[in-house]
Amino acid sequence: MSFEKLELIEPILRALKAEGYTKPTPIQEQAIPVLLKRNDLLGCAQTGTGKTAAFAIPILQILHQDELYAKGPQGIKALILTPTRELAIQIGESFGAYGKYLRLRHTVIFGGVSQKSQTDALRAGVDILIATPGRLLDLMTQRFVNLQHIRLFVLDEADRMLDMGFIHDVKKVIAKLPTKRQTLFFSATMPPEIQKLSSTILVNPVKIEVTPVSSTVNAIKQSVYFVEKGDKKKLLNYLLKDKKVISALVFTRTKHGADKVVKDLVKDGIHAMAIHGNKSQNARQTALSNFKSGKTRVLVATDIAARGIDVDDLSHVINFELPNIPETYVHRIGRTGRAGASGIAISFCDAEEKEYLRDIQKLIGKQVPVVEDQPYAMDSSMVVKQPVKQVKSQAKKTGSNFKRDNKKWFKTRPSNKG
Repeated sequence: MSFEKLELIEPILRALKAEGYTKPTPIQEQAIPVLLKRNDLLGCAQTGTGKTAAFAIPILQILHQDELYAKGPQGIKALILTPTRELAIQIGESFGAYGKYLRLRHTVIFGGVSQKSQTDALRAGVDILIATPGRLLDLMTQRFVNLQHIRLFVLDEADRMLDMGFIHDVKKVIAKLPTKRQTLFFSATMPPEIQKLSSTILVNPVKIEVTPVSSTVNAIKQSVYFVEKGDKKKLLNYLLKDKKVISALVFTRTKHGADKVVKDLVKDGIHAMAIHGNKSQNARQTALSNFKSGKTRVLVATDIAARGIDVDDLSHVINFELPNIPETYVHRIGRTGRAGASGIAISFCDAEEKEYLRDIQKLIGKQVPVVEDQPYAMDSSMVVKQPVKQVKSQAKKTGSNFKRDNKKWFKTRPSNKG
């Protein structure tokens, strides 16, 4: 199917063509007709499915047509609420691209930077507002934002809002919206609290579920390297010597871990930058901009900071540390398999992370192939099949170093100096 068959107006089709988009993704194909009929929508979709265009395109068309046929009151008509600054900025870029031939104004507001440029834009007049919850509530309190004329409301990445502790702020915003509106609700997962929230704000929604977790990862070539924790930085350096790794998004579990990986890479002459919550907004934007342009080859990120990072032609995702939540693995590697494209995802797994790997494989319904032909290999059979929980808890009780004091969990083997 082509975009022409979705009954889109000419200025939007022209903008899509200028962006090089000719064929909608499954979520766009399903969601756009539903939204153009003014229905509420409950979308269960992973990242990388083309979700932003699925709501941005119909919002632009609806607002443009409403303005043509019935001049309503001035003010913000559409609100998109999203959890992170990076995602808010990228959604703003999407509205700019798809709406370039329309006379609709949008702006993006988020915390961590001076509010002046944001309040100046709001004073000048805005049709579409993309916002993170904290800054939105702040500017509402200061009377820079009035939501009384909102016709379309998008709650994006609702499960991430919950993870990040924003759900109470979200509810405060919802309480200020007009009762009569069209609501779009997107979430990759549907935990009980998110289900409850969706049922309270949606009216007879059409439910769209695309890209089940197992098929999201099918286009991505996955592999796992069993490696001692202390050898991970050497292994990363070794892999990055391969010129086929054009760009790599490397994931760590902590902010401190991200900084440490960057420090080690820079020391070895590899251009790398980190992106996480402790970085200033300017530093995060610089890191992301340098990575997108190819100036920086390696971007090291934590999960919260990386959610929503959309980089064209990202060749590799490397899990320096496996996530302890299996769904997070899918979100991570989905950075490289964007909208059906292929990509490569490499994971490092030490003895303490084997349980995480088991959970991931159970979720995606397949075994991740093990790469044994590598200089820092720790044979998976070297780790006794003792539940990792028990090993970790014992180390925790004694306050001891896991690797040093739990040698009984490892078979004797020659040291691997690589």
